[in-house]
Amino acid sequence: MRTSLPRAVVVARHVLLLAGAFVMVAPFLYMVSISFTENSYVLTTPPQFIPDPPTTANYERVLAMGTIPRAFLTSLGVASVTTVVSLLVSSMTAYAFARFTFPAKELLFRVLLVGLMIPAVMLLVPQFILAKHLGLLDSHLGLVVFYVAGSLALNTFLLRGFFESIPAELDQAMQVDGANAWTRYWRLALPLARPGLATATIFTFFGAWDEFAWALTILNDPDLQTLPIAIRLLAGQGNNAVQWGLVFAASAIAIVPVIVVFLLFQRHFVQGLTSGAVKG
Repeated sequence: MRTSLPRAVVVARHVLLLAGAFVMVAPFLYMVSISFTENSYVLTTPPQFIPDPPTTANYERVLAMGTIPRAFLTSLGVASVTTVVSLLVSSMTAYAFARFTFPAKELLFRVLLVGLMIPAVMLLVPQFILAKHLGLLDSHLGLVVFYVAGSLALNTFLLRGFFESIPAELDQAMQVDGANAWTRYWRLALPLARPGLATATIFTFFGAWDEFAWALTILNDPDLQTLPIAIRLLAGQGNNAVQWGLVFAASAIAIVPVIVVFLLFQRHFVQGLTSGAVKG
């Protein structure tokens, strides 16, 4: 029979969990606090988590600039297109690996997984050369193409496990009824793999939304800037001139889509991490 833990142990565990949660949440709360604080009161010692007096001037100035709203919409469009295209391509690839038999199948899958072992920074130079030859420099298409390519390996790995967990008898029953491979993929595999799709959506959207190095490398036109670049330029080049209230206000705005996407898909997120990745 299972024995209950002593009350002191339970209390200590909850205290540790609350302390860890505070450490994780405190930087976010401080950022939001600074975004509602006048610049003359920013970065005071000790830190103030409740602005006194609170003000929305930083948000008004950021939105009035035009640069941040334009970059916000740019990043939103790039991240959304990247997510849709990546999920479509990777889910079809994963379904092929899960359901079809073809020469060198496992070898090709392992070659695909090699992409997970290569740091993205190491690929900047070869990617730049390739983008130059393809005419993708200084364009949003250049971002989408390489963001999709960079997310295919992980998404395929996750989704293959989910597709393989679907009983093959369901595919065979649909095939007897005359359903072709596309119908089985679209009407059977995708609906049953929703946890995996939700997990892949979160990872892909976050990766494209937060990406900085590649966007900084290929974008020169200020009108094409993504939000991370716009926030970095807003911070300026010298620490003495940084208006942290504006920077944190822009950063708080940048977090909104991240929170929205996670809240929409978090119901399937944990199941997606613990199921699909360990199958196959």
